[in-house]
Amino acid sequence: MAQDPGIGFRVVATVKSVKGNCNAGHQVGERFEISCHNTGGLCGFFYHDLFPGLSTFQFGGSRPWWKGDTIELGCPDPHNQVMLSLERFKRS
Repeated sequence: MAQDPGIGFRVVATVKSVKGNCNAGHQVGERFEISCHNTGGLCGFFYHDLFPGLSTFQFGGSRPWWKGDTIELGCPDPHNQVMLSLERFKRS
């Protein structure tokens, strides 16, 4: 497994909602660290979809519709959609 070198912001994901039945077993309220080097146990389909945004977010970037240090992203499964909130923190 890749070692997380601790670069960029620290990012914590929180499962905000689950529509249907998540096939990977993610549950509302679940929290975990995630980064470009650490999937945090996130389903591979979701991680694949969110990676471009995660890399921008982790390294201090933004997109026009992102405000501040918290963003929300959705799973690509439209029938069993998981919504995540990503929050970034400066490393100490």
